[in-house]
Order: sequence, then C-alpha cells, then structure tokens
Amino acid sequence: MSEFSFTLIFTLPEKGQNPAEWVEALGAQGCDDALVGVGVTGRIALNFIREEQDAKQAVVSAIKDVKRIIPGVALVEVMPDLVGLTDIAKLLGFSRQYMRKVMVSREAFPQPVHDGKTAIWHLESVLRWMRDAGISKVPLPLLELSAITRQCNLQRELAFLDPNVQKQLGQL
Repeated sequence: MSEFSFTLIFTLPEKGQNPAEWVEALGAQGCDDALVGVGVTGRIALNFIREEQDAKQAVVSAIKDVKRIIPGVALVEVMPDLVGLTDIAKLLGFSRQYMRKVMVSREAFPQPVHDGKTAIWHLESVLRWMRDAGISKVPLPLLELSAITRQCNLQRELAFLDPNVQKQLGQL
C-alpha cells in the first residue's frame, strides 16, 4: 500500500444542502481521509491523503465516494496535473531556481501546455522527462498519481470536443 496525496474539485448541485452539511456527510460516510474546503461558492475541494494499492485505485475510489455521498456533483479538476515550475520544485524538494536552470539548460524539456507569463505543464510529462533524462529520481507513487490525474482531467475535457472539428484537425 502506498499513500497518495491529491485534490478533487467538484461543482455542487445547484439546489441542495448547505455546504456545511455536505462536509459533515463526507466525513461520516467514508471521506474522513480528506480535508474539505468550501471557500468558492458552489464548489467543494477535497484534499485527500488516501492509502491504496496504486494511484488509480486511490483517485477513482475517492471520486466514487464523493459522487455517492453528494449526488449530482460534477468533477471540475483533479490535482496535481497542470503545474508551474514552482509547483514541480515543491513536489520534488527542489528550489524554483534549480527547476528553471534545468528547464533552460536542456533542449528536450517538455513543451508547456500554456506558455505565457507563467508557463504550465502536465506534471506527468515533466516527471517522466526528468526520470528518463536522469535528472531526478522521481518517486513512483508521484509519477503514477500524475498519470492518473492527467487522465481524469483529459477525460473530463473530452466531453467538449466537436467530432467534426476533430476530424478536420486529424486530416491536417
């Protein structure tokens, strides 16, 4: 068994209980391994530290638990997935300056998902690259977790794809 730390963010049902009642229900019905936050109106965030055989079981079981306890919730995001250099450095115990040095000194550093004032990467891409390039010994549980969180977020985004546009793009 390994311990996995991840965050699930959900949109609450429009007509429902007071969020404080959901917090109590979550703790009483199986999500006692999560720190629950309701700071954003209409949303609930759960920071889990869940022990399971693998990351997939940890994340999937947590999503199932929340959906069972709060019918009608919609998954917004699973973290960690989209990260900046500071996030990556923190997860691996490095300084941001070291991560920046690694990024600019290597040509093959993964391309960001967003390259603006703050660049953002899929954590899995960076971790795999760092492991394969021999830059860091990436903890296997973190690599597994980054892969499943990415899959969850991509699956959620698939609902918004237009098949006609995808067909045209595939022909380019």
